[in-house]
Amino acid sequence: MKRLLSALILSATATGAMAAPVNYDIDPTHTFPSFEADHMGISVWRGKINKSSGKVVMDREAGSGSVDIVMDLASIDFGHDQLNKWAIGKDFFDVKRAGGKAQYRGKLTGFEDGAPTEVQGELTMHGVTQPVTLKLNSFKCVPHPMLKRELCGADAAATINREAFGLTAGKDYGFSMDVALRIQVEAVAAK
Repeated sequence: MKRLLSALILSATATGAMAAPVNYDIDPTHTFPSFEADHMGISVWRGKINKSSGKVVMDREAGSGSVDIVMDLASIDFGHDQLNKWAIGKDFFDVKRAGGKAQYRGKLTGFEDGAPTEVQGELTMHGVTQPVTLKLNSFKCVPHPMLKRELCGADAAATINREAFGLTAGKDYGFSMDVALRIQVEAVAAK
C-alpha cells in the first residue's frame, strides 16, 4: 500500500512539473509583422517591419500564456526607399518624437488541443494604446532541428484602425484608415 501511495504521489508530482509554463524567445530572423494599407481606394500598399523582438510564455496544459513583442518602426519596409523615409518622418510615425517603437502585449486564449487560437491584448503605437485581438490562423510546435529545443510558430491576423493611434495621413484624400495586419512569428524555447 505504501508503494502504491508513493507511486501516486510521484506520478502527480511529475505531471505537475510537465505542466509548467515554458518561456520562448522570439526569433527575429523568422518573425515578420506585415501590413496592408489602402492608397486612396485605388491600390493596396504592403510592407513589413524588419526588426522585432520579444518573449512568449505558454503553458499548453493549463491553456494559458502571454506575449510581449516590440517592433522597431524605423525598420519599416515598403520596398520603396522614399516611402520608408516618409513613414518614419514627422508626417506619420515621427519616430524621433514618438520613440520609434510599437509594443504588443497580450494573453494567449482559446486553446484547442493544447494550441492557442487567439491573442487578446493591447497595441501601443505612436503614444496611444488600443485593444487588438489577433486571430491565430495556424499554430504549431516542433523540435528545432539544430538547437534541439522546442520551436513554435504562428500566423496571426487582425485589422486595426490607424486613426485610433493618431495616424491620419491621407484621410482627407479618401484613404481608408483600416490596416490589415499579418504576422508570421517563430519562437524558440529559452535555454
